[in-house]
Amino acid sequence: MSTAQGSGGAYGAGKAGTPFDPLEFVKKPQVILRAVSLIWSIIVFGCIIAEGWHGDKCQMHGDNNACGYGTGIGILAFIFCLVFLVIDAMFENISSVQYRKYVVIADLGISALWTFLWFVGFCYMTDAWRRSEDDAPYIAPNGYGKDHIQAAIAFSFFSIITWGGLTFFAVRRYREGVTETFQEGYNPEQNASSPYSSFPGSDTGDPYQAPFGGQKEAPEYQPPTY
Repeated sequence: MSTAQGSGGAYGAGKAGTPFDPLEFVKKPQVILRAVSLIWSIIVFGCIIAEGWHGDKCQMHGDNNACGYGTGIGILAFIFCLVFLVIDAMFENISSVQYRKYVVIADLGISALWTFLWFVGFCYMTDAWRRSEDDAPYIAPNGYGKDHIQAAIAFSFFSIITWGGLTFFAVRRYREGVTETFQEGYNPEQNASSPYSSFPGSDTGDPYQAPFGGQKEAPEYQPPTY
């Protein structure tokens, strides 16, 4: 696909060069979901880092991998949300349809992957916390960190919903872009001329007139005189 076609709108965005409107930008569903996902990712990894550990042990059944997993996907989710918020703001200034396609595919792939990773993280941390015992040596006394761990688990569940929504909107943008590109690439021009010339004398203006209807009749035969 040539970049010249990118002067028009494609993949759910307007024409390239459209002035940036902050109010319209913040009203977009994918922008709202991305901002919410960013905040919730901060809550998840922030709660685990703050009070998810007792000494050198994770309070979720002493499974350091559970704390590490929640922290890791939370930090990466935060970074991806920041990056794609910037890309969303610049998306309409991307003149190439091909580059827009790459952005939407990347958004679709990462959103779908993180929806799955958040689901795994929620199940993993929930099971580890369920198996924790109050008298275990890796559990802090007096309920220290309990609320933070429960908040991390809860917001990991909420993140499944928001990232699933981001996946939905990415799929919709991709399908819109593919449909528009197909229509632009294969829609015949209304006034396209035929590569074949018309039969001589057939352009009479009357569609029902025979091709040879406009020819004059031959003169009547006259016998020669001697």
